[in-house]
Amino acid sequence: MIKRMSARIRKLKIRTKLSLLMLTSAVISLLLFSFLWKNVGNAWDFLCRYPALSWDKQGLIETLKETAKYYDVPESEKDKEGAAKIAPFFDAKDEYTGVYIYEADGDGLYRTGRYPEIMDEAVFGSLMDLGYRVTTGKIEEYEFIPMEFHNGEYNVYIYSYHALNMIYPYLLISVLLSVAVFLSLTLIFINRRMKAILNLKDEILLMASGELEHKIPDCGEDEIGILSGELDNLRVALKENIQQEEESRKANQDLITAISHDLRTPLTILNGYLEVLKLKRIPPETEEEYLDRCLQKTSDIKEMTDKMFEYALVFEESEDVNMTEVSAASVRTVLRENLDFLQLAGFQAEAVLEECTGRILGDETMLKRIFNNLFSNILKYGDKKYPVKLTFQTEKQQIKVTLINTVKTEKDEIDSNRIGLKSVEKMVGLHGGTLYVINQAGVYNVQITFPML
Repeated sequence: MIKRMSARIRKLKIRTKLSLLMLTSAVISLLLFSFLWKNVGNAWDFLCRYPALSWDKQGLIETLKETAKYYDVPESEKDKEGAAKIAPFFDAKDEYTGVYIYEADGDGLYRTGRYPEIMDEAVFGSLMDLGYRVTTGKIEEYEFIPMEFHNGEYNVYIYSYHALNMIYPYLLISVLLSVAVFLSLTLIFINRRMKAILNLKDEILLMASGELEHKIPDCGEDEIGILSGELDNLRVALKENIQQEEESRKANQDLITAISHDLRTPLTILNGYLEVLKLKRIPPETEEEYLDRCLQKTSDIKEMTDKMFEYALVFEESEDVNMTEVSAASVRTVLRENLDFLQLAGFQAEAVLEECTGRILGDETMLKRIFNNLFSNILKYGDKKYPVKLTFQTEKQQIKVTLINTVKTEKDEIDSNRIGLKSVEKMVGLHGGTLYVINQAGVYNVQITFPML
């Protein structure tokens, strides 16, 4: 149960966690303040153990008892003369103490008294009144003592407000402690999240410097944790992409180096055949054979150079494209020319070429390279026993080209790395189009779409 609850809390958003923490901190702080305030009396009693912080209550009582027998209590509260005569009786008290005399019998009417002089001070009197209200009278301490005066027994009430000397510092300390608990719990959480953010900042700077081996630390399951996880995924993906790019560039360089070396052989042979033909050192009956050999070598050279161009297109970071408005009729003409060449090479063809007047934004030279590449694949790998199906149509403001052929079973593996299709896909992408390739049961289906203007 606790584990499930802990797991749920870890998955909460930072804002929700912070809100719950602040609410919990507030409750704890209020409980702490309530506990401290309820024990204000105990705190004062503890301080009263030290003479320097307490007042001599018992000494005051003994002094008042000793001097009471020399004074007459006024007959009533309105007896000003009697109040003046008993005034010296109250000199024993200090400014924080009030002494009041009441009748001992009957209704216990008030006769005379003196309130704490400290209340005459405007600021302190207001603070005392506020303190009395806030503490609900806990700052007030009183004693009831029957005393024998010259004219009889009366009740003397002694009110002490000495607790005011500590009540406000105690209140301030209680508030500060409660606020400190609230802030400490909240700031601990914020500090931990800030440390996580600073760690992520350091990790990002480390990645920016090229260090991709260091794993991003786990930062929990909230937004920062998700960010750290995604950043680590980015690190892994970036590392893999860089490795793949390095491998691709090396493979590209190796291929170009190999093809450049291989080109020398057919070029040398072709040059030799042409020199022999030029010097007419061969019998006329073998001249046609030499011409066929020359054509074969030019075909080999063309295939090698095409392979280099395709690799250059795929692995170059940028490609110069001259975009202009190209009519759909021009695209249709390129398809018709390539289809005618297929038929001359012995392929059967089934074509549906729709007449349309739309236009696309594209590079005419690159468009020719796209379709020349696709038809060249058919020449190399297509099975002449089955017809090649070509469809050209407009659909949903797009030009759609579909090319379907059957692959011969004995096809070689010269283009097994699919670099030709990769170059076509990149060129189509530069035109804002899409390329779909489906190869099922030896039937090759290529579909290309270009957006119309």
